[in-house]
Amino acid sequence: MPLYNDTAGTAALAICESLLLAMNDHDILPEKEIVGILKDAAAAHENAPAGDDDALHAAVAVLINGILNGGNSVRRP
Repeated sequence: MPLYNDTAGTAALAICESLLLAMNDHDILPEKEIVGILKDAAAAHENAPAGDDDALHAAVAVLINGILNGGNSVRRP
């Protein structure tokens, strides 16, 4: 089951990243809004209630913050 979850998660990330890029390219959402979406998503995982999924939430927050810092989702330098 972990391989399926990894595959599904990777596919979901790629799809969402492509949608964010397309929305920015077609002036549907400005870069500022896209960055806000990513920050909100990271914050949701950073502030998730403590429990069995703590490591997963932490890893997701690190991944999203890495996208923000690396500029991947909105083609920022």
